[in-house]
Amino acid sequence: MRSEEPYKDKKVITIGVVRELTGLSDRQIRYYEERKLIFPVRSAGGSRKYSFSDVERLMVIADKIEDGVQTHEIRRELVQESKRSSKAEVRTMIQGQINAQFGTRRQ
Repeated sequence: MRSEEPYKDKKVITIGVVRELTGLSDRQIRYYEERKLIFPVRSAGGSRKYSFSDVERLMVIADKIEDGVQTHEIRRELVQESKRSSKAEVRTMIQGQINAQFGTRRQ
C-alpha cells in the first residue's frame, strides 16, 4: 500500500472555484498569496491550483481580516501553528519508534 497525500491537501482546485466557495475576489485570493498566507501550485499552463485545505485557510483568513486582524499578524499565527504541529508530529514519530523498539504503548 503506497502512502498518498491526503485529499484535502491535493492542489486541484482552480481560482474560479475557490472564488465561488469562499466569496473572495480573485484579487483578494492573489493578495493573500502575495502576503505568504497561502501557497498554490502552478499548473503547466501557469494557472494556480488550490487544495481544500487552502480553501479552509482562506475562509479563516477572511474572517480574521473582517475582525480587523492584519495580514502580518495572521502570518505570524500560521507560522507558530505550523511549528507546534511539526513538534507534535516529531513527538508522535519518536513515541512510535520507542513503542516499536520496546513493545510498549503510551496511553
